[in-house]
Amino acid sequence: MKKFLKVAVILIGLLVIVIGGFLAFVQIKGIPSYETTEPRNYVEPDSAKLAQGERLVGMLCASCHLNPGTQKLTGKQMTDAPAEFGEIHAPNITQDPDYGIGEYTDSELAYLLRTGIKRNGDYAPAYMVKLPHISDYDMESIIAFLKSNHRMVAPAKVETIPSKPSILTKALCNLAWKPFPMPEEKIEVPDSSDRVALGRYLVVNLDCFPCHSPDFKKVDYLNPENTLGYLSGGNSPLNLEGEVVKTANLTPHPTGIGNWTEEEFIRTLKTGQRPNGEALRYPMMPYTRITDKEASAIFAYLQSIPPVDNKVERD
Repeated sequence: MKKFLKVAVILIGLLVIVIGGFLAFVQIKGIPSYETTEPRNYVEPDSAKLAQGERLVGMLCASCHLNPGTQKLTGKQMTDAPAEFGEIHAPNITQDPDYGIGEYTDSELAYLLRTGIKRNGDYAPAYMVKLPHISDYDMESIIAFLKSNHRMVAPAKVETIPSKPSILTKALCNLAWKPFPMPEEKIEVPDSSDRVALGRYLVVNLDCFPCHSPDFKKVDYLNPENTLGYLSGGNSPLNLEGEVVKTANLTPHPTGIGNWTEEEFIRTLKTGQRPNGEALRYPMMPYTRITDKEASAIFAYLQSIPPVDNKVERD
């Protein structure tokens, strides 16, 4: 028995040393960098792309990068990011060449948004939205807007406060969170006549499923439907006061939106008012820029996914 205990103590000691050594290595190494192998392309902007880009940036980027005081995309602290990821600051993405993205080429922006790799090779962790599935047209529209002279992206000399990622974030970036591959083929927007396909496209590319699935750490960004508890809610983002706000179940189960009508869903998504009269709570904000047709397609898709019995208790 004494021999067994002695061996157990030695094994535990070795395990502690290995884990401690790994954590020390991760802390020193930090978030990894990668080689940049950008594709060569140039976006030809036009009025349609600029309008679509403004819509998409408003729905995808503004919640993190928009400074409410100046209404410019100069970045801010993401107080609603899960505390376990550390202190996160969204960077300045205006056209300023020193403090923003003014020196980025169209190709470099596309590469960053697709893969998560910045022009200097640094990796942007998973709390930055990546767009591996978005169509080429919508990607070009986002880039056209970010490179435009719109007041939101006009050059602003505002220095980004460096983020302070936690050791968990550093470990995940070394073990699990990796850059996404660049698409090998052209990606098209689904035919608008296929409501379910269009709805899936929007749910995936508006980044709905990471928040509305149970755990950010177990999201499968490349194969969204493989995400644990896909769209069944219960994740724990924070509001602006640092309080946990559990996300809703969006599956067609009675504990989700199984009893909702399409009209109720569209009104809630666009106005922020639930069928019972209650307002949506931050970080969920109304999608005022979305069209009725797009909201209807999202509802059609959500009605097509497997129902999950998950009653989310929300204070």
